[in-house]
Amino acid sequence: MRTYKQLLLANRAWSFELLDENTDFFSRQVAGQKPDFLWIGCSDSRVGPEQITMTPPGGMFIHRNIANLIDADDLNCMAVLQYAVDVLGVKHIILCGHHGCGGIKAARSGGTEGAVDRWLANARSVHAAHAEEIETAGDEDACVNRFVEFNVREQLIRLARTAVVQARWASGHPLALHGWVYDLRDGVIKPLLELDAAVPLDAVEAPAPVL
Repeated sequence: MRTYKQLLLANRAWSFELLDENTDFFSRQVAGQKPDFLWIGCSDSRVGPEQITMTPPGGMFIHRNIANLIDADDLNCMAVLQYAVDVLGVKHIILCGHHGCGGIKAARSGGTEGAVDRWLANARSVHAAHAEEIETAGDEDACVNRFVEFNVREQLIRLARTAVVQARWASGHPLALHGWVYDLRDGVIKPLLELDAAVPLDAVEAPAPVL
């Protein structure tokens, strides 16, 4: 297992490598950021958004939480969303779930407590609304992955209903919302659905399986 000292050494190697390739790399970083993308994903350590999309520093604004949930009462998430849309002017918001999500497994099976249990209430409501289709998907892995897909759909709709997104759409500025799922088994991101100002949110259909 890597110790914290190895992390520091790796950071120095990364810095030296970038400077060797481009001597003004970090001076350009200091000048500011103007990413086109906001990524909202799971905190899972296996799903690093910049790594799996090969996005360089400055290319993506990022918010992560357990099971990639959208909660209008979560000031952290709402502040990130407001800053990304109103200040940075991102044109795309990607909400990405992933195969075998531990948060989704816990929401389905129960047994959590404390802050995690309270946090997963959102995901449990998704399961309750779509339990029949989720629980008839196949074996346990298939059921979890179908839950992952429905969760991405529901969270993307929640995102679309936020005041920030609605105001952006009402102003006529371009903003697309993308629901994706990352498959740990092959490292491939699989698009699930896309929303924009023209899509009636009450008519968004169940997503076709991609996992």
